[in-house]
Amino acid sequence: MTRVRHNDYGVLRPPAIGAWEPSLSVSVVIPAYDCQEALERTASALAAQTYPAELVEIVVADDGSTPPVELPGARVVRVTDGWGRGAARQTGQLAATGEVIHWLDSDMILAPDHLEAHMRWHHLLDHVVVIGDIRFVTEPGEEGTRPEYTRKTLESTRMLKDAGTSAYLLHTGASTSVRAELLRAAGGVDVSLNMAEDTELGYRLAQAGAVFVPDPQARAWHVGPSTVMLREKEVHRHNWSYLGDLVPDLRWLRGHPRRHWRVPYVRVVVGATTYEETRASVDAALAGTLPDAAVTVVGPWGKLTGERRSSLDDPLLDLRLLHNLYAHEPRVTFAESEPVSAAPTPFLLRLPAGWVLGADTLARLVRLADEDLLGLVCIALAEDGGEVVAARLERTAAFARAARLDGAADDQADHPADNRADNRADERADERADERADDLVDALFGVLWVEGGEHGFGTAEEAPPLGGDPAKWRALAARRLAEIKELRAAADRLAAEVERLSGPQDEEPSAPGPLSSLIRHLRSAG
Repeated sequence: MTRVRHNDYGVLRPPAIGAWEPSLSVSVVIPAYDCQEALERTASALAAQTYPAELVEIVVADDGSTPPVELPGARVVRVTDGWGRGAARQTGQLAATGEVIHWLDSDMILAPDHLEAHMRWHHLLDHVVVIGDIRFVTEPGEEGTRPEYTRKTLESTRMLKDAGTSAYLLHTGASTSVRAELLRAAGGVDVSLNMAEDTELGYRLAQAGAVFVPDPQARAWHVGPSTVMLREKEVHRHNWSYLGDLVPDLRWLRGHPRRHWRVPYVRVVVGATTYEETRASVDAALAGTLPDAAVTVVGPWGKLTGERRSSLDDPLLDLRLLHNLYAHEPRVTFAESEPVSAAPTPFLLRLPAGWVLGADTLARLVRLADEDLLGLVCIALAEDGGEVVAARLERTAAFARAARLDGAADDQADHPADNRADNRADERADERADERADDLVDALFGVLWVEGGEHGFGTAEEAPPLGGDPAKWRALAARRLAEIKELRAAADRLAAEVERLSGPQDEEPSAPGPLSSLIRHLRSAG
């Protein structure tokens, strides 16, 4: 399967329209509400498509129209779980049988080769999301124009090839298509959303490893202006009230320094060891300058039962104390095993037991990853028996895409683990799978190794107390200490250079000059 680095889909070579043999089936899903006339016009355009009719089904999700919509040749399903665009889209896609789901608004006019233009990309790669070229018109037959935001975004990003992690922002329900399996992997459509459900879905598709492809040959015309065109400020006021909770990538919506958010920006995974050691790791992660971080503590929590026991001599005492400590902390969850993915959270930090984060460590690591859109930042912490102890900041989208290309998880499920030899074989298979995943992530997004001390990592014993010390001041203190360390190193270099240039002298040393005084001052700083 072709590897697409970041969102640069230029490596894909779609066949010319009319010069290839389709095989994938597609379900065109149309949410509908009191739009019988517009729906019939859209259906006429669908009937004239060049894509083979035997591979196309039309599913209309009627969101409570009065009277109910009717469309010969289409399957009409009524929305019964909630109401609104999100509920309608989810109802339609659940009823669909096609290998590809093609979202379509009910007031669209399609070029005859619209579906074919979309579908040729899906035959090349199973994780593309194709975005149609939609022009807005007042009346059918006009050429129309793209929305200004869409036009500027496409022009400034080489048609999304340089859009990086923000390509999903152009995902719209008016005319986009996605493999049904990828849609299911992303979790489907949020039925609670009546607006911006397409943006939120686009974000989760990105975390599932999607590549977003805008195709100018997938031409379509939207009759009448969109709601955003008519009431842009009101739409933003409405949508931003909840998109900040659901899409952590929209950083400007998360300006509050102390709020709890539904979807964290970074999920930190810590293995439960001793009460004191684990508490130091968890508390430091929660006290950093990145406010929307959350922690998963991994341990055998199922062993904590309610039978009579000795409160102080309980063999599971440390585990029980940790559960007591964080049972009501909304940013801490408990898991029996390490999560494979943090989706829809965009970053996952795997932190070895006994290590703690500095006040600004998470924020610095995320900035480092985003500078070059890295898929993995490995942080070397120590060496133990010849092996490097490391923390890992993993980009969710990168590992999701790598998993699609690798398929190692399915292979591992076939290995039995009935005896010690089988267990060792499984461990080696897991290690090889991890290595393959890292190699793929390197090819798709890039991997970087850094030294932990330079980014504020330390042991639990070295961790400073958190009480009464706001995170921003601790981060500032850490930066000042790093500057002092650099100044001292510079002073040592200068001193060595002065000593080299001075050479052996027989005369009595003269009074220290300005350079020598400066060096002594720098070396004593801090």
